[in-house]
Amino acid sequence: MPSASAIQQQRHRTRPVSLIVAAILSICTVLCAQTALGADAAPALVIVGGDRSYPPYEFLDKDNKPSGYNVELTRAVARVMGLKVEIRLGAWSERRQDLLRGDVDLLEGMSYSDERAKTVDFSPPHTIVHHSIFARRGGNRHPTLADLRGKEVLVLNDGIMQEFLAAKGVGAKVVPVPTHADVLRSLASGKHDYAVMAKLPGLYLIRELGLSNLEAVGDPVSAQQYCFAVKKGNAALLARFNEGLAILKNTGEYQMIYNRWLGVLEPPGLSWSEVFRYGAVVVLPLILLAGGAVLWSRMLRREVATRTAELTREVEERRHAEEELINRQQQLVQADKMAALGILVSGVAHEINNPNGLILLNLPVMMEAFRDAEPILEEYYEKNGDFEFGGLAYSRMREALPRLMQQMQEGSRRVKLIVEDLKDFARQQEPGQAAEFDLNETVQAALRLLTNLVEKSTEHFSVSLGEDIPRLNGSAQRIEQVVVNLLVNACQALPSPDRGIELVTWFDGQQRQVVLEVRDQGTGIAPEHLSRLTDPFFTTKRESGGTGLGLSVSSGIVKEHGGELSFSSAPGAGTTARLTFAVPDKESSP
Repeated sequence: MPSASAIQQQRHRTRPVSLIVAAILSICTVLCAQTALGADAAPALVIVGGDRSYPPYEFLDKDNKPSGYNVELTRAVARVMGLKVEIRLGAWSERRQDLLRGDVDLLEGMSYSDERAKTVDFSPPHTIVHHSIFARRGGNRHPTLADLRGKEVLVLNDGIMQEFLAAKGVGAKVVPVPTHADVLRSLASGKHDYAVMAKLPGLYLIRELGLSNLEAVGDPVSAQQYCFAVKKGNAALLARFNEGLAILKNTGEYQMIYNRWLGVLEPPGLSWSEVFRYGAVVVLPLILLAGGAVLWSRMLRREVATRTAELTREVEERRHAEEELINRQQQLVQADKMAALGILVSGVAHEINNPNGLILLNLPVMMEAFRDAEPILEEYYEKNGDFEFGGLAYSRMREALPRLMQQMQEGSRRVKLIVEDLKDFARQQEPGQAAEFDLNETVQAALRLLTNLVEKSTEHFSVSLGEDIPRLNGSAQRIEQVVVNLLVNACQALPSPDRGIELVTWFDGQQRQVVLEVRDQGTGIAPEHLSRLTDPFFTTKRESGGTGLGLSVSSGIVKEHGGELSFSSAPGAGTTARLTFAVPDKESSP
């Protein structure tokens, strides 16, 4: 009978041989597939879709490139099967629709369900994903599905947990959002009660986003089979990916990819026969001593891991606090600049008002003097013929002079209006000082300030102000600041003056909302930037001096007035900025 050491040596000799045989079979399979396709045939291009925010399975890294377990596994399958793949990560709901429309050929990670199997064909699972309940710290530490009844629960839009909760009849108020990051941000901000999502991506995002007030609670509520997926009927492509996955598992490459992204597996435990065999050889005191040492070592490792996690969390919290302090300091510097600019504008406006007041005062006197002298000049003209008057023939000046003085008076009045608008715009108004104001009048005041900029930026500017718009309650000066900011952004977005800008206001009686829209035909905004437009210090115009505070401040002003600021855009198709203010029903208002 061979000894235990001989058996162990035999296992070590056998394992490399089996791996080499599996690798040779893999190479033969690939060569056969390439031969069947033809020696000169180019590899087929497969468009692969996935979720941009599902780490560590699939996500966009800091360079905006696809990364993660699914991405590496997909590329490995493509390599061994002689395929060429293009991986496109985006919002999960959009990528599901892309698969059904045929815009992508395969999803690299999708949980199986009977409902999904009606429109999608699945590969055998390449891993199992566990899903848990997430909550804010300080609440119930051991909730179950029954505890979700009547609660607001965040889930990924079109995700497996949305289907799972509906199928289970939990009775929760399900709130779907576009990405897993949005799920956790909404929960961390105090909105809604719980979230249900994959546990590993949830813990990963909590750490990366610094959401220290969130944790996974209770036991996992579901374990889902995670597979490749193709549109119903695309059996040829699914068969090739199934075959590639089998090759990777046989060669051991699949296990290396799995370990690299999802953690190294614990080594298998000893069987009872081996325990008794080794127990007969090793002295019992030595076993007890070794067991005590292992137990002590594990306790030390656990203590070190716990302390390391606490220190990591403290460092992360301190880093976030320092970043917040820097942001606040920059906001204060910008606020000081704006206050100084307001004082300067007020002083300049005062200096302009003095000479302009003299013009407005003296012009009517000059007009009256000309009207009084006109009969005498006419009599002289009739007796002596035409004569020079102010460098021109009197026959021309008697018609032109009244018109010139009228234009001068109108111009001076316009200067006065612009100066008053500048002073109102620069005046600091204390928070809480609210009064009723007309949105159309506020828009007209903003347009008077920006006449020169608009005329230089576009040859096609149109304004349509709605009628019978209810008056709003708040600060007209602060809403004017928002309108000015939106118009300036629209002007800066135009690549040339032949592109247009349209400003529209109206009252939606059915929704009881006052609406203002600024639509430009500019360069548009990239989809990945659209959701971050109102973030403090986010700007796409850093090189031209942008600070990233304009839309952030505007959004805050609109929220103070109970309104909403939203944007819709597409690259090259322009941008629409919409302001909406709710108007209470007069019958229900006190």
